[in-house]
Amino acid sequence: MQSNRIRAEIIVYGLVQGVGFRYFVLRKAQELGLVGYTKNQYDGTVLTIAEGEKHLVEEFFHQLKIGPMHSDVRDIKISWQSFVGEFTNFEIRRY
Repeated sequence: MQSNRIRAEIIVYGLVQGVGFRYFVLRKAQELGLVGYTKNQYDGTVLTIAEGEKHLVEEFFHQLKIGPMHSDVRDIKISWQSFVGEFTNFEIRRY
């Protein structure tokens, strides 16, 4: 059986900095067994790179559309890419 692993670059727009959004992303990724990272961008967005089984990355994407309680997700973009396998865990990175 062939693995259906994928990589996604996700950019979230809106009120997503200073509201616990990256910690929400970290928790959701860990719950789903995804690897990669999330970080704030200077333009006010949050960038996330996630790798894992495609159906789990899709579920993760839907969770990020909702966000934590004090966030206000205005838009979210996803770019599907080939699985690279460069990560062993999921982490929050600084700028």
